[in-house]
Amino acid sequence: MPKFYARRRLSMVAAFTGLIASVGLFNGPNASAALPTPVSAATARGYLATLDVRTENRTGYNRDLFPHWITQSGTCNTRETVLKRDGSGVVTDSACAATSGSWYSPYDGATWSAASDVDIDHLVPLAEAWDSGASAWTTAQRQSFANDLTRPQLLAVTDNVNQSKGDQDPATWMPSRTAYRCTYVRAWVQVKYYYGLSVDSAEKSALTNYLASC
Repeated sequence: MPKFYARRRLSMVAAFTGLIASVGLFNGPNASAALPTPVSAATARGYLATLDVRTENRTGYNRDLFPHWITQSGTCNTRETVLKRDGSGVVTDSACAATSGSWYSPYDGATWSAASDVDIDHLVPLAEAWDSGASAWTTAQRQSFANDLTRPQLLAVTDNVNQSKGDQDPATWMPSRTAYRCTYVRAWVQVKYYYGLSVDSAEKSALTNYLASC
């Protein structure tokens, strides 16, 4: 094959490969693309140093004290909004329910084609927020926290992974996919800092260790 045609063919293959990679077919989805980008590790370390260290207290906690999945726009509530934001090729019906699409869970690397297999994780769990300061908030403040689309706080993930996480902090639970852990702790610290929430000693130690390797 003449060199000109060989180079042209290679160029076309490279361009086609780049196009496919850009939509995630070769390299997989960008695991942090859907979540609002957290602060840098350096900034997170600075934030962490300012957080109060306190013993957690869950007295009086009830999930219903954090009104969640409120209407965001039209017929779409918070869950449906995040499903559309985090999914690929998401189709919704007139009630904004996702009828098709795919969702990549950055916690475990799984991809799902049914919205019912996906939970919207509160990265800093509602119970954790209560334990570390939200018990003193108004209902309106807790509602804002539970439906925050601006900070890196809500993320579509595999449902049983979210359920296994429960209300644990990074001292006892981290995403099994190690490539996402730096993003996770940066987001965790940013959310706690923004909302003026405290950390307990084990949580701060774990965050410090993870951020040191980011």
